[in-house]
Amino acid sequence: MSALGPNAHLPAGIAPFGHVVTGEHEFRGMRTVEHHFTLPLDHARPEVGVINLFARELSSTEHADPAALPWLLYLQGGPGGASPRPGSLSGWMAEAAKTFRILLLDQRGTGLSTPANRQTLPLCGDAAAQSAYLTHFRADSIVHDAEAIRALLGADKWSTFGQSYGGFCTLTYLSIAPEALERCLVTGGLASLTATVDDVYRATYARMAERNAEYFGWYPSDRVVLDRAIGHLRTTAEHLPDGRLLTVGLVQMLGQFLGGNARIHQLHHVFEQAFVPTPGGERLSDAFLAAVQAQAERATHPLYALMHESIYAQGTATDWSAERVLEDFPAFSPDAAAPLLTGEMVYRWYFENDPALRPLEAVASLVAERDDWGRLYDLAALAANTVPVAAVVYTHDVYVDKDLSLATADAVGNLRVWETADFHHDGIADEGSEIFKRLLGLTNERALP
Repeated sequence: MSALGPNAHLPAGIAPFGHVVTGEHEFRGMRTVEHHFTLPLDHARPEVGVINLFARELSSTEHADPAALPWLLYLQGGPGGASPRPGSLSGWMAEAAKTFRILLLDQRGTGLSTPANRQTLPLCGDAAAQSAYLTHFRADSIVHDAEAIRALLGADKWSTFGQSYGGFCTLTYLSIAPEALERCLVTGGLASLTATVDDVYRATYARMAERNAEYFGWYPSDRVVLDRAIGHLRTTAEHLPDGRLLTVGLVQMLGQFLGGNARIHQLHHVFEQAFVPTPGGERLSDAFLAAVQAQAERATHPLYALMHESIYAQGTATDWSAERVLEDFPAFSPDAAAPLLTGEMVYRWYFENDPALRPLEAVASLVAERDDWGRLYDLAALAANTVPVAAVVYTHDVYVDKDLSLATADAVGNLRVWETADFHHDGIADEGSEIFKRLLGLTNERALP
């Protein structure tokens, strides 16, 4: 299997299996350092080839010597999402920077790390080779990357902060290399250790149905507008700004707003400007069409669609789980009389519809068919864990089910859980400072002598 060439995508001057700093900046109370690392594609077989990993170090200018601060590795949500690009210290980062220097890692395939998309994946070979290449883009590889980076930075131990999928990676980290961890904070990301991907989607469909009911209870007029838009699409062709034919399934993707704490209310502003009068009668507005496209396009993060179901896979094929489980939740079908809004589910038709995903349709099918996924979690190691862990579980989280998360909390040693109904999946976007502070305090209380 090829690894996109022996030194593909590496900035000038970086040797294989190494580290270089390419820039340092200071602005608005924030000091940043840009790190590039060259690491093995396959840590078990370094001869296969290398990839580039990018990370941005972040600290407060209030600290004269940031090198004296302990490290905090931020594990981003996703899969397939790049790390945040802050313009100033605010929210959870401002709170964390009081005591840590933060490392914002672009996980493999994202941001400035070696990309994995429709443009680059063909360098691996045919669809089968691309599918095999993508087996190195799950939590276990991300953890091995983190361990290599920790060693290159000379850190004895560090702490982690994992949001959503970053929490999944945290559980894998605790399974593989707990000795490297000082403490772990997790927000909305306690993955089930044993549930199948079908179990996960049955739970999340049920949560999404509840969230739909809650939202349309607040805004009953929006249900009327949604039904009107769906009826309109069944008789009239509308197109997104990128030229794609607008389908009912694409409109349902507006449900991604429902995973938010304050963001959910922004959906009302989308619906209230859905239609405009035209010489040919009422049509869906450009503003509405742009809002749908913003939720539907995957050009900037194709790995999300390619790898989303695989993050739950341990020894079995995912086989388009969300699509199969949909049969048990007909209210979410685009053919339903009044379809509900969907969430993070990924369907096969995404790869037929999205220009950024269409060239990867065969690859996605092969990924869905793979049944050789390794275990991501060591249950015995997690049960015996002594690393202080604090996790917030959101009662009504539509993406990471509360009941599955609490079962995981019971199975991990030295983990303290804070369950709250005050926030949803993106809680750190709204109250990140307070959430971080509380979790950090819980690990201080839990720390062992």
